Amino acid sequence: MFTGIIEEIGKVKSIERHSNSIKLTVSAQKIMQDMHIGDSISTNGICLTVTTFDNNSFTVDVMPETMMMTNFKNLKVNDAVNLERALAANGRFGGHIVSGHIDGVGTIIKKYNDDKAIRMSFSAKAEILELIVKKGSIAIDGISLTVTDVDSTSFSVSIIEHTQGETTLTTKKIGDTVNLENDVIGKYVQKMFVGKRLVTSDNIVDFLESNGF
Repeated sequence: MFTGIIEEIGKVKSIERHSNSIKLTVSAQKIMQDMHIGDSISTNGICLTVTTFDNNSFTVDVMPETMMMTNFKNLKVNDAVNLERALAANGRFGGHIVSGHIDGVGTIIKKYNDDKAIRMSFSAKAEILELIVKKGSIAIDGISLTVTDVDSTSFSVSIIEHTQGETTLTTKKIGDTVNLENDVIGKYVQKMFVGKRLVTSDNIVDFLESNGF
């Protein structure tokens, strides 16, 4: 489990491509401390398992399912990536619950300065947008962010100066893609209500209001 608080920006050192998967090596410094084979590292929001490492890089295998669900098909050598180690049991929980299991990709459709912040808007598939709520949490390339607006075709976030400097997000351009992970709590709520057919996605608001929410 992760928190969406990025620890370090790494750099893609090498990519060994296979038919539907890749072996990825990433250069890093801070997160190499106390690293072990089998550790989980969030790499642009994707939970990946360390298979080998040395003093300044680690290697992971990226399977076909991950390649299909994420933007790693576009990854290139020397690309910068957001890195976070799995949350320690005694660590601070500064972001929100992030599993590292990507729900799909979004596309940057708007980016502009808002005083010291940078506002960014993203288009995404309907099944991702229906689990996004205003003032709720979403992980974008592994970064825990708060949703400022959402409608039927897109959502927006506001990125503070600290996050701008500690992550890769604001270096991206309109048209670039990002990895998205919905808030896991929203997924379970949807499963409980819609999955058991207590309500449908069309009448869930009426159902919650009638039950005091």
